[in-house]
Amino acid sequence: MAQLKAFPSHPCATPTPSLHATENILFNRVWMANPCSFKKLKPRAGVAAGRLQVVKAVSHSDTDVEVSEAKKGSGLRGKLNKVVLAYSGGLDTSVIVPWLRENYGCDVVCFTADVGQGIKELDGLEAKAKASGASQLVVKDLKEEFVKDYVFPCLRAGAIYERKYLLGTSMARPVIAKAMVDVAKEVGADAVSHGCTGKGNDQVRFELTFFALNPKLNIVAPWREWDITGREDAIEYAKKHNVPVPVTKKSIYSRDRNLWHLSHEGDILEDPANEPKKDMYMMSVDPEDAPDQAEYLEIGIESGLPVSLNGKTLSPATLLAELNEIGGKHGIGRIDMVENRLVGMKSRGVYETPGGTILFKAARELESLTLDRETIQVKDTLALKYAELVYAGRWFDPLRESMDAFMQKITATTTGSVTLKLYKGSVTVAGMKSPFSLYRQDISSFEGSEIYDQADAAGFIRLYGLPLKVRAMLEQGL
Repeated sequence: MAQLKAFPSHPCATPTPSLHATENILFNRVWMANPCSFKKLKPRAGVAAGRLQVVKAVSHSDTDVEVSEAKKGSGLRGKLNKVVLAYSGGLDTSVIVPWLRENYGCDVVCFTADVGQGIKELDGLEAKAKASGASQLVVKDLKEEFVKDYVFPCLRAGAIYERKYLLGTSMARPVIAKAMVDVAKEVGADAVSHGCTGKGNDQVRFELTFFALNPKLNIVAPWREWDITGREDAIEYAKKHNVPVPVTKKSIYSRDRNLWHLSHEGDILEDPANEPKKDMYMMSVDPEDAPDQAEYLEIGIESGLPVSLNGKTLSPATLLAELNEIGGKHGIGRIDMVENRLVGMKSRGVYETPGGTILFKAARELESLTLDRETIQVKDTLALKYAELVYAGRWFDPLRESMDAFMQKITATTTGSVTLKLYKGSVTVAGMKSPFSLYRQDISSFEGSEIYDQADAAGFIRLYGLPLKVRAMLEQGL
C-alpha cells in the first residue's frame, strides 16, 4: 500500500494513517489547499473487508465537506446498493434516509406497512419520504394478514406474556419484517434497515425475522451506529441535510398502534408509582364514563378461531375493528404493567386492547366446554412458552411453528358461540354452547343418573387418598 509523501511542516499537521494509492491523490489535493482543514483523520470500517475507506474534511466554516472515494457512490461506512427502510414518516426515520445515503452511498426505498395504525399516520408519507431523499415509498395493506396469520394463532394458543400483555407489538413486527424481505426481493435491494433503538425488543424482532427469511440481506440499525443521541441532534442533522422536519406535535408518550392494540410508554409512566392520566387513553373511554347500560354480544368460533359477531360472518380484520369500537365504548381492555424486556431491563407500559380482550375471553371460555382437564393444563403450560417465543421475536422459529400445529390440533373441536356481557370495563360470560361440548347435563345434574352412580365415589376416594393414608399410618405407628 502506498504511503503519503512528506509535506512542509505546518502547525496543524498530524500523523496520518496509511491510505490506498488512489486515495493519496485525493488527500494531497485537499491538504495542499488547506492543511488546517483536517481536524481529525479517522478511517472507518466498511460493511465488508477490502472496501475503500473514506477521508472526511471539515473546513473553517464548520460545514462538512464530504470527500468522494475513488469508488464513486461509496459512503462514509462502506457501500450498499439499495436499502429497504421500515418507514413511519416521523423524525427518526426521516433522518435515517439521508443518513443511509451519506454513510452507505445507497438508494433508499422506504416501506410502510398498514397494520391498522390509522389513516392519519399514512397521509402524505410518499411526499415526506421523497423529500428526505428516498427514491420511492412502498405501502402494503397487511391488516388481514396480520390478524389472520399472526393475531389469531396467538389467540388460539392463549398466548399472554407475563400474565397481562396480549403481545400487540410483538405480533406486528414479524409481519412487517416479512413484508420488508419481500419488498427487498422485488426492488433488488441488498440490505434492510429499521429505526429501532438499541434498548428495546423491536430490534430483535425485526432482525430475527430477517435472519430466518433471507440471511443474505445486510442489516443496518442506525441507532446502534450513529452519533445522534436525541431529538435535538436529529433535528440538527435534518436541517443540515435539507430534510423537512416533521412539524407534528411530539407526544410526551412513546406509542405504538395497530389493529390489535395501542401501547403507551414514557413520561410519567416511567415511575410505576404514577397513575396514568385520564387523557392519555385513545382507544377506550374511562370505565367510569362508560354507558350505564350493559351490552350483550355473541362471538362465533370455529376450531378455536373467531369468525362472526352477532351471527354475522366477518373477515378477521373487520371483526377485530368492530370489536375495538364496541369494547372501547365500554372501557374494555386497559392493562397497566411492568414487564421484563428481552434485553434485560424492566419497563412499564400501558396497553389498550379492547377487541382483543373480548376475543380472548370468548375463546378461553369456550375451551372450558370443549377441552378436558389434562388438555387444558398442557395447553396452558405451552401457552406460556409460546408467548415468550413471540415476545422474543422468534415467530419463525421451528419450535413456535411446531407448537402452533399442536394448538391447531387440540382446538379442532373448539367450535360454538359465546355470549358476553360488557359493562364499565368488565367482560363476563352470559352463556355459551358448542356441538362438541363435553358437558353433559344428565351426568352433572344433582338428579339421579344411570351413567354416574354416586356410590362409586367411595372406592375412588379410598384409592385416590391411599398415599395420604399410608403416610399418616407411618407417622402414627399404625
